[in-house]
Amino acid sequence: MGRVTGAGRREIDARGLYVSPGWIDIMDQSGSVLPRHGLAENKLRMGVTTAIGGEGGTPVPAAQVPEYFATLERQGISINFGSFFSEAQARVAVMGRVARAPTADELTRMRAVMDTAMRGGALGMTTALIYPPSSYAQTDELVAVAEVAARHGGVYASHIRGEGGEVVQSVREAIAIGERAGLPVEVFHLKVAHQPGWGVLMDSVRQVVEAARGRGVDVAADLYVYTAGGTGLEATIPSWAHEGGTDSLKARLARPEVRARLKREVATGSPGWWNIIEAAGGWDGVVLMNAQNPANARFHAQSLAQIARTLGKDPADAAWDLVAEGNGRVMAIYHMMSEPDIETALRFPWTSIGSDAGAVIPVAAQDATGLPHPRAYGNHVRVISRYVKGRGVLRLEEAVRKMTSWPATRMRLADRGVIREGAWADVTVFDLEALDDRASYADPTASPTGIAWVLVNGEVVLAQGAHTGARPGRVLRGAGWVK
Repeated sequence: MGRVTGAGRREIDARGLYVSPGWIDIMDQSGSVLPRHGLAENKLRMGVTTAIGGEGGTPVPAAQVPEYFATLERQGISINFGSFFSEAQARVAVMGRVARAPTADELTRMRAVMDTAMRGGALGMTTALIYPPSSYAQTDELVAVAEVAARHGGVYASHIRGEGGEVVQSVREAIAIGERAGLPVEVFHLKVAHQPGWGVLMDSVRQVVEAARGRGVDVAADLYVYTAGGTGLEATIPSWAHEGGTDSLKARLARPEVRARLKREVATGSPGWWNIIEAAGGWDGVVLMNAQNPANARFHAQSLAQIARTLGKDPADAAWDLVAEGNGRVMAIYHMMSEPDIETALRFPWTSIGSDAGAVIPVAAQDATGLPHPRAYGNHVRVISRYVKGRGVLRLEEAVRKMTSWPATRMRLADRGVIREGAWADVTVFDLEALDDRASYADPTASPTGIAWVLVNGEVVLAQGAHTGARPGRVLRGAGWVK
């Protein structure tokens, strides 16, 4: 930067430390937490100064997006935050949770909902195509709604339709949506969740993405750096059974003939459903992490195969009984990725880093999804502690780029992700030698070490590892925002 003469209002001695732009979490789940608790301490402790709300969209209807953002500004947040709006939100607002294509009139109304959200400041359109009702939307519908986001300078970001054996086909669909609708594409939490495809399919994804980039499609991806994913246990149930919502699902699960059909489809496949059980290599790879029912809490951190043996049940019945008995979304982790594939994806120059986890209330708690997963506490630090220091997969400079200037470029965040005169002063100061992510599957809420100071918009929010209480974060609105 140069040599500054004179004294600062506050000066930090960073001798022996590294000073980098503030780290960006490009796939975050904090949207429902920040209005209730704006400190985002777990994010700051792993060096994150900016978070982008991911696949769930903005946690309010389209017409309320301006007030949602205004509330964050009024109450104060400690990190910068922007958010997508989900195509499923537009779909449900117009159609409810039905499993059919929209009529021409319904599609027009869905496009109007997306237009309202984009004018309210959403960064673009997102989908989560393995989950009903998003999984009910076909490509042409997604293109039609994405065209509206494109008109407002938005990005299309997607939890693609399948991340297992069909991952290449699913990436192709995401690219096609962006190419046809005319907007950039971000593939959320890129992975190959399919053991027979480990070591092969990730490079096939690379070839598809780089071919698209070569013909001018603005497509890239992000990932978290763990071999287990995490989501609701209801994801083990074929999509058609979810039509109508949670109450309808539980009513179907109570019928023996429906259970019998669902079990057959776990073995044979079901249209529009990604078999996450197969991706995890069977029920041994599915581990209960939040039963949402005190009576079932004794099964915490046990695989569904173990739970089934204890209960004397078929594993599918054990899983679906847990879903039916949950007073909320029952959560599990799924061991389904390989370490070499993570390393391969990290080496792609067009990947960035997203945690797929939210801010917590309070620190040392599970994140807003209700899922105890180490990515909520360690993800960004782990990129350096494991893949730079430990395994030598990345150079330090490249790891920092993937968490700063590159995601800022992807999300069109002006004057962020860099340290230069005139840019927003988001800064992460870390001790490379002490940097350690610490959080594990056994201890998922352990805070990392080595993050010394964090500044957001020029204000110190983490001082020698402790939150200062400051809330200088800004709302990051999309280009379509109408003031």
